[in-house]
Amino acid sequence: MDGGHSTKKRGFCFMLVRSRIGQLILGLLAIFVLSTFISHYYISNFGADGELGYRSRSTKNHPEDADLDRVQCHELKGQITELRRIRGSVNNELRELESKRLSLQTEITKVKTHLEALRIEQENIEKNIKQLTLNLDQLKVEVDEFSNGDQQILKAPLRFIPSSIRIKAKSGTENDQFHICLMFTCFDFSRCSLLSPFLVYVYGLNSHFTDSNLNDFIKSSVYQAFDGNAHITSSPETACVYVAIFGEIFSEESPETIQNKINSLRYWNGDGLNHVLINLARSRSNVDLFHGVKTGRAIIVQSSFVETGFRRQFDIVVPPLLGNSDGEVWAELPPLNPIRRNYLLSFSGQFKDNANSIAAVHNNDIKKAGPQNYQSRTLQAALHVPILNSSVKHVQNELEDLESSIVQQLKLFESEGTEKLSFNFMCESGHETVGINGEWLLCGNENDRANILKQSTFSLIIAPANYTIISTTVFQARLYESLKSGAIPVILGDYAELPFSELLDWSKAVIILPKQRVTELYYLLRTLSNVDMMEFKRNGRRFWETYFGTSKSVVTTMLAVVRTRLNIPAPPVREEPSPTAVSNFIPVPQNLAPDPDEVTDEVLGPVEPPFPSQTFKQNYTVWTLRDPFNMPGDPFHLFPFLPFEKFLPSDSKFFGAGSGYRPINKGEGGSGKEFSESIGGNHPREQFTIVMLTYERSDVLIKAVTRLKGLPHLNKVIVVWNNPTVPSENLGWPEIGVPVVVVKMAKNSLNNRFLPFEDIQTEAVLSIDDDSHLRHDEIVFGFRVWREERDRIVGFPGRYHAWDPRHGGWHYNSNYTCEMSMVITGAAFFHKYYSYLYSYTMAAAIREKVDEYMNCEDIAMNFLVSHITRKPPVKVTSRWTFRCPGCPQQLALDESHFSERHKCINYFVEIYGYMPLLYTQYRADSILFKTRISHDKQKCFKFI
Repeated sequence: MDGGHSTKKRGFCFMLVRSRIGQLILGLLAIFVLSTFISHYYISNFGADGELGYRSRSTKNHPEDADLDRVQCHELKGQITELRRIRGSVNNELRELESKRLSLQTEITKVKTHLEALRIEQENIEKNIKQLTLNLDQLKVEVDEFSNGDQQILKAPLRFIPSSIRIKAKSGTENDQFHICLMFTCFDFSRCSLLSPFLVYVYGLNSHFTDSNLNDFIKSSVYQAFDGNAHITSSPETACVYVAIFGEIFSEESPETIQNKINSLRYWNGDGLNHVLINLARSRSNVDLFHGVKTGRAIIVQSSFVETGFRRQFDIVVPPLLGNSDGEVWAELPPLNPIRRNYLLSFSGQFKDNANSIAAVHNNDIKKAGPQNYQSRTLQAALHVPILNSSVKHVQNELEDLESSIVQQLKLFESEGTEKLSFNFMCESGHETVGINGEWLLCGNENDRANILKQSTFSLIIAPANYTIISTTVFQARLYESLKSGAIPVILGDYAELPFSELLDWSKAVIILPKQRVTELYYLLRTLSNVDMMEFKRNGRRFWETYFGTSKSVVTTMLAVVRTRLNIPAPPVREEPSPTAVSNFIPVPQNLAPDPDEVTDEVLGPVEPPFPSQTFKQNYTVWTLRDPFNMPGDPFHLFPFLPFEKFLPSDSKFFGAGSGYRPINKGEGGSGKEFSESIGGNHPREQFTIVMLTYERSDVLIKAVTRLKGLPHLNKVIVVWNNPTVPSENLGWPEIGVPVVVVKMAKNSLNNRFLPFEDIQTEAVLSIDDDSHLRHDEIVFGFRVWREERDRIVGFPGRYHAWDPRHGGWHYNSNYTCEMSMVITGAAFFHKYYSYLYSYTMAAAIREKVDEYMNCEDIAMNFLVSHITRKPPVKVTSRWTFRCPGCPQQLALDESHFSERHKCINYFVEIYGYMPLLYTQYRADSILFKTRISHDKQKCFKFI
């Protein structure tokens, strides 16, 4: 230690001697030491001489010594003065040296600052060079794709209108000639081009059907349904299909009267080519208007096919119009929970024997048979054999025996089963409804039946005994009531025809069994899991709400069946206009201090000129035409893109199908550097649109927009201006490299953030509040995750719904949690498809509640997406909240904010009939996050 200490001392001395300041200090120290010794010497002598002089003067006077003392004092004063001068001079020199040192230190600081600025500028230049290189590479690839003709030009179907073509008359045609009609034998496709808008002409629509014998409800509701339909045309010369409404009628009309009405149709032309004859039932009775009528090539649409033979893939079975004419129907439906109700299975009905009917028809005694017997198809008529044929009687007996065995087996289940069952095989006198012979009549009124069905997990529906009758109004009414009450229909009789079966996959909502399986019915129902039963109930509720609940839905679905047969796509969905509210839009440079949280040296991807996503890529594919009818959403419109589209296998893009794809390092893969150069993934390159909601905080808005400059993959920024006043012309919008569209809204509504604006030309939408501060790397990472989870909401702040075990019901919770079910749409990616559904398809009562509370729009969107996908959202990064320094207004700080959100959740559950939100227990981070990698490699993102 001593050696080390002496070494340090020698080193310090050496540094002191070698430095200029050190030498000066040593010199000054030497001068001070020398002057001290000299002063001490003279002062000491002076003191001694003075004492001796005093003593000598006291004894003897010496004039020479006095002169000497005066001389020495004078010299000493001069020396002291000189020393003071030297000390002052040294102090001045020290001050000058200190001043020079400070000046040099300032200069050094300036140089260091300049060097740091140059270093940052160099990094920015290098980053810009990399960015420009990436952009140039992307442009080269795009030019190659364009020159090779790989870019597909896709758009919505054109509106091709056929010329005025008179349908050729078929003179002398007989009705029997068309009893096996198919579309290609009995329909003129030339009038319905694939590019046509499927124009439909309705007889009597202009006169509101005033000249017909229609039921008042049928008349008014069908008029409303057709009048607002996009396919209706008033020009019969250009129509594809001609529709005539014949029922339900007030009073009975003879076949001759019906025939004369049909023949009088202006464009009937003898055989009814491209015509649709509709008989809609409002009551539960079976009225077959077209029995004994020559309907030619016309498509028959009705609920009951009793006398008239049903031509599969040509005629259409529809449900009776037992609901309202239009409007929302969710309030009529019970909740889907509990899944298992009081009764496992229920049935109520009375079998109507058909023996009297056969005898009446044999004797040509229509009066004895009665109107229902007259309108019932007998076994003789079905089998085309004489009535006294023993085989017919044998079949009749067998069918009646089968019905009896069904009753016996059901009673056995009721007496021996462990589950509660509710069976009633005999109606109270006078409480049965009308029906044809050989079918099970309805008992009681609709409310009585609904009370039992709402307590039943499954509802039994028995098809008519006559297997040649594929549909009756009573049978369809049973299906209608079961679906409405949330009971899963179990149909005995696999020969029955269900409504709109060409489009609807009834296996998702109904259990259909042959009657011979009745002995195994109880066992089968008990094997179904809660998950399976809930899916049946959800799909049944959706079928009823979309296709059964109102007259408009029935008519719209009927037209969709015909349109889909012709392979004509649905009309494109409506886009919301987005005119800019800023005239003379001139961007102003913004000089904002750089955000310390922003990463300045990370290249996140190419900054390309804006380009739209491809639209209408699957106009004529089967799943585009038919699959939407079996999925939640809107099956009656064509969407420019869907979040459920198929994608190519990984190798296809390297074998001639790689247009638009940008694989990482041309398919070789890589770490951060290669990752940042290409978008990669399983989908072609694309961009996203930012939709930013703002209200009366322009300064915060401008800063938020300015921060978006240079953001990769950004296509456009749409500012939803909810302010009551128009934007000021002096607001100073920033130049960020992409268009900024400011849309002034007529109403301050949080629903506006989800409007499907026509200026949103990308599939991906980033909904963001003006006070949500996200870094560029966070946005880009969220976009990359969304590309792999495009049917889900992908965002940053997570929330969850919590059950209240003490009082029941749901609570909204924003606390930190390891389980979440919602992502706040103040900073979240979602597919534009959900904007259409939120604005046009979702129950209007939800949007009204959002406006009432000025709250809950994010909860509503999470409900919608989870209802459609049955998936939870995806949370990215660790963000849970956002800082917003200087924000003047924040709705979340209102005391009523959380209580309103509690109410919203429970109200939305009531509308959907169940809780659609699902939990998730993970969040997404980049692959190499927190992974140790070699120094020559880069992570995907530095901080994510």
